[in-house]
Amino acid sequence: MEDSFLATRISHRDILLKMGNDAVLVAATRGASSPTIRLENGNVRDEWGLEYKAVGLYSEAVVRPLSSCETIADLNRYSFPDPLDEGRWMFASETIPRYRNEYGIIGDLEACVFELAWNLVGMEKFIMDLATEEEYIPVLLDKIAEYSTICGLKMMDLGVDMIWAGDDFGTQKGMMISPSMWRDIFKPRMKKMFAAFKEKNPNIKIAYHSCGSITPIIPDLIEIGLDVINPLQPMAEGMELSGLFHQYSDRLVFFGAIDVQGVLPNGSVKDVEMEVIRCLKATDGGKKYIIAPAHNMQPDTPVENVHVFFDAVRKYGSIV
Repeated sequence: MEDSFLATRISHRDILLKMGNDAVLVAATRGASSPTIRLENGNVRDEWGLEYKAVGLYSEAVVRPLSSCETIADLNRYSFPDPLDEGRWMFASETIPRYRNEYGIIGDLEACVFELAWNLVGMEKFIMDLATEEEYIPVLLDKIAEYSTICGLKMMDLGVDMIWAGDDFGTQKGMMISPSMWRDIFKPRMKKMFAAFKEKNPNIKIAYHSCGSITPIIPDLIEIGLDVINPLQPMAEGMELSGLFHQYSDRLVFFGAIDVQGVLPNGSVKDVEMEVIRCLKATDGGKKYIIAPAHNMQPDTPVENVHVFFDAVRKYGSIV
């Protein structure tokens, strides 16, 4: 799949199931009326107007459609994609009935507010405009939150068991913005979104993904309805699984925590096995825990370590 924003989310289903995954991921894909296109310069442009250039094994955004946005009038000249474009839901509509009886179905809603906003504007400009309270910022965030909410509700209509929302707010040492700014600006929008999902189906499980250290806002996420926290990046400050499990296991399920920065790419087979055991022991043998890497396994991860991870989960999952 050449669409950079989707490629790591829904491209690897068959191999993951063969390896032993218990869940299948679906997501809103691109609308039929505005598919991703390859340009004459070799870059690709998606329906949001984001243009990507291949850089080694990855693609980097080189054109951002709202990079010159300064006012609400500027923003109003930008056309948002239609979240209910019929073509957007073909993948989910075909996938869910095929797998729902044997696997958990997760509806991916990552980059649901903050990340999509800064991707459209550009990180540096967006953060500066956020701090200086430019007039278009709350309008942009409301539009994106509304788009994401509609997508989440549509996935619920199609039959997902979990909505996996998320925005990367953390770095290795702390949050990208202050917790108070997050509470003032992003928490109300996430609360409204989570409430819409719970109103539609009180039994839906809501997961939230944020890379890095986000310890100050974990209680806030619980307050607004979070059920599952991900990815528990173990090398980020304060995100070690055992401490978080001890503090929040009465209110949260934990998803992730297997080290992808050190152990999986650089460790021995034994190191990988011990990492699996570490996480299982930290959660009292896997209680309220979905074992998984703390992020995508990167291309520098030895294939042997990938196999060992899955084998170790099967070997130790029921006996630790």
